[in-house]
Amino acid sequence: MRILQLHCDNISYEATKKEIKSAEDIDPKPVSIDEVVVCFVAVENGDDDNVALDAISQIKESMEKIGCKKLLLYPYAHLSSDLSAPSTALSLLKLMEINSSELEVSRAPFGWTKSYNVKVKGHPLAESSKVITASDKKEQTSTALESESKIKSYWFILSPDGTMVEFDKFNFSKHKKLEILAKYESDKKRKVDEPPPHVALMKKLAIADYESASDHGNMRYFPNGRLIKGLLEQFVTNKVKEYGGYEVETPIMYDSHHPSMESYFNRFPARQYNIDADGKKLFLRFAACFGQFLMAHDFQMSYKNLPYRLYELTRYSFRREQSGELVGLRRLRAFTMPDCHAFCKDIPQAISEFRKRFDLSRDVLSNVGIKHEDYEMAIRFTEDFYNENKDLILEMVKKLDKPVLIEMWKERFFYFVLKWEFNYVDNSGKASALSTDQIDVENGKRYGIEFVDENNSTINPIILHNSPSGAIERVMYTLLEKCATDAKEGRKPMFPLWLAPTQVRIIPLTDDFLEFSQKLSEKLTAQNIRVDIDDRNESIGKRIRESEKEWIRYVLVIGEKEVGSENLSVRDRTQRDVREISFDNFVEEITKQNDGKPHSTLNLPPLLSKRPIIQV
Repeated sequence: MRILQLHCDNISYEATKKEIKSAEDIDPKPVSIDEVVVCFVAVENGDDDNVALDAISQIKESMEKIGCKKLLLYPYAHLSSDLSAPSTALSLLKLMEINSSELEVSRAPFGWTKSYNVKVKGHPLAESSKVITASDKKEQTSTALESESKIKSYWFILSPDGTMVEFDKFNFSKHKKLEILAKYESDKKRKVDEPPPHVALMKKLAIADYESASDHGNMRYFPNGRLIKGLLEQFVTNKVKEYGGYEVETPIMYDSHHPSMESYFNRFPARQYNIDADGKKLFLRFAACFGQFLMAHDFQMSYKNLPYRLYELTRYSFRREQSGELVGLRRLRAFTMPDCHAFCKDIPQAISEFRKRFDLSRDVLSNVGIKHEDYEMAIRFTEDFYNENKDLILEMVKKLDKPVLIEMWKERFFYFVLKWEFNYVDNSGKASALSTDQIDVENGKRYGIEFVDENNSTINPIILHNSPSGAIERVMYTLLEKCATDAKEGRKPMFPLWLAPTQVRIIPLTDDFLEFSQKLSEKLTAQNIRVDIDDRNESIGKRIRESEKEWIRYVLVIGEKEVGSENLSVRDRTQRDVREISFDNFVEEITKQNDGKPHSTLNLPPLLSKRPIIQV
């Protein structure tokens, strides 16, 4: 921010013409002020609330020295060639005006061409200039993000019987994972010392890998990984639509100087990717909130429409996580987030909807293979909300039927008054949030979202932010980490069958049985079963061992006996012995495991001899 400060006998000015489209609406008339300090102000790119507050503090200090109590803030773009967006400039000028209440302050109209005459006093302090900049330019992190680290949190453990104790006084002997979560969250240390087990597994199974030609935290997915990821995306989307979400699609980039965006960045933490294009400062979204809120702003809604639920599977959202925090599929800079916002007329309706979404989230995780015992819960709220809604919070804890971590704030800093999340604690002792929901009491007003209530009054809705699964990549990470635990504890790792890239592998003993194997494959494929054939010129033992390494659930070895039998000889990864089963019963067994889940065809050539070797 650049300021030319003049102590004047008099200044007179008149607005003559609107210079920009966003100029203030005023009634142009001549103004004359005697005995006044005039500050010509140019707000520059990168200036924020702290710069404005620092500037007005310095102005007041100098005015006290010269003994003047009358101030005119005069927008003056000609002091700089690196100006901020007009909306930012006006916002910061208003902030300076508000924080000058002890003075007789006025402000010249913003965005107008003005003619003026000024008579400056002749004393040594009558003329001065100031350049005020943000104190820390090392990292493009919002002031709110810095403030977040200074928020005072109070940590407790809440048990299903309603007792709540400070977390350092709780007996964690039967709740070791909860203890890890409590320490992880209270310490807020996110850096990873060594790769967790899922990183080796995602490469070994040709699911995903780092892409060296991209930014850190942007992954590439091989055919098997894309199949798994796509099925998870379809499943979560189907569940949200069954619940009542209406699917939309919104842009992945937004204007940083859009009024609602500026307000958000000045208030809440964000680590975003920034883009300069056609004179605009754009950023890549880090959530679906912006798009859905801007869309809802354009809706004409009545209380009869509420709750109204908008849903988007954001492929992708972007967040510039710190490099030391990035690891495998656990924490990324580009991720896929199912995001459902419900617009509610009041807190009672929001709480009712909140309950439904809590059950939805538990159901989604259970169906993708993440069970109740796999995750720990954290609930965060303001003290006032807790005192008014203890029954709701205890109800969630009772449904989970085990103690949960509580973070309480004496005052509300974020846009929400209540937030919960399910956290998976991995083999490296790190906690990662999966499902979450929040009760947002602020963004309805910020984005100008309105509905008409029963009394024909215009009201801003309460907004719920729910991801019933969390990021899809994080679900994949959790499943792989669970598999690593199974292997470590002597159990055979595998995906839920509906997510397995290959559900059945057929291995013909020799080429003489390839034709039969292909016909069998066609019959199974017609039943929506993913089948491939290992037709390579390798020993039967090696081909069976490799199917084990790929976690193939069902293996059918085809020889003379199998060709002449009415039944199938099935090697089942979950059992030791080969078993005989009819074709129809085999199909029924697989169909039951796939029931209610989306289906995708095989995403690789059905013959293994036709596949390239993926080197990772």
